[in-house]
Amino acid sequence: MTEETSSAAHLDAVRRQIAGAARDAGRPGDAVTLIAVSKTFPADDIVPVLAAGQRVFGENRVQEACAKWPDLKAAFPGTQVHLIGPLQSNKAREAVGFFDAIHTVDRPKIAAALADEIARAGRQPALFVQVNTGAEPQKAGILPQEADAFIDRCRTEYGLSLAGLMCIPPAADVPDPHFALLAKIAARNGLSGLSMGMSADFAAAIRQGATHVRVGSAIFGHRPKPA
Repeated sequence: MTEETSSAAHLDAVRRQIAGAARDAGRPGDAVTLIAVSKTFPADDIVPVLAAGQRVFGENRVQEACAKWPDLKAAFPGTQVHLIGPLQSNKAREAVGFFDAIHTVDRPKIAAALADEIARAGRQPALFVQVNTGAEPQKAGILPQEADAFIDRCRTEYGLSLAGLMCIPPAADVPDPHFALLAKIAARNGLSGLSMGMSADFAAAIRQGATHVRVGSAIFGHRPKPA
């Protein structure tokens, strides 16, 4: 099996697993958006997945995405690119101008920078607040006990329209309680979007109501090491 057919086959398998998990949870399959995480992969590795019909992708770095995606988006109309990695305030202008969604609104400085750039550019990417459900000191995100206040501040002080919440559970934890916590915070704040679940745990995330799952290695295979 070639790399091209391998990635397309992996994509098909992931799609079937998502549909099955949604069905088991009593949810329609189209309630879950698959974000194929293409960070660090070159364009040649992404084309077979695009050719197989995938149209939503996730990238971690603004500069990398802006360099490799314009030609791919031109070749495959309707493609969306989501920022799923950390955002620095000095990259807010590029991020607002390029990405269709930003999943890592994680602190007031970023919220303010995004609000300024959205007003300036007149362009509104979907915004997800990142919640650090495991309260991990090395990880970005608003602490769960501070999430309600931050969501309110994003809306009232910065005038942001929020699509939902995002989390990355601690690697050593059973993920279900973290996904359930995120869903609870979203529900009480009137947010419908839940960006949660990756290659190893997206079925659990779907059981807890995920609307977006971020799957990379299960589609693209071993991730190349950064240069």
